[in-house]
Order: sequence, then structure tokens, then C-alpha cells
Amino acid sequence: MALLIGAYALVTTGRILGPSLTFQLMNLVGGALLMVNSGWYGAWPSAALNLVWVVIGTVGLVRARLRRQHVSAAG
Repeated sequence: MALLIGAYALVTTGRILGPSLTFQLMNLVGGALLMVNSGWYGAWPSAALNLVWVVIGTVGLVRARLRRQHVSAAG
């Protein structure tokens, strides 16, 4: 949970950008850890919500990688 709250705080204060690799990784790892913890304790709605969080983080990482490849190919 600290990773998710920390990521939100860093974006809100302008210390990192939403599309940044740091933000996406913090969301992905934080969501994955909460998903495992929720599943372990049988909190299935919370585990499902965090699965969605992980998917969103994964999509963000894939999009960031595609952007980097596009920039390096263009220049």
C-alpha cells in the first residue's frame, strides 16, 4: 500500500510524472503485492480490484516502452 500511496503523492506533488517508468513500476508492484495479500486472506473483491490495478500498470509499462522505441527509432 505504501508504494501506491507514495506513487500518488509523488505525482500529486509534481516530483514524478504519471507516464514515468517510476510511477508505473510503483503502481504495478504495489498492486501486485496487495493482490497477493488480499488473496492470501480471502478478500477476493480486493484481490480482483488489485488485479485490475496490475493490468493498468502493465499497460502503462508497455506503452512507455513503445514510446521509448518510437523515439529511439525516430531520432
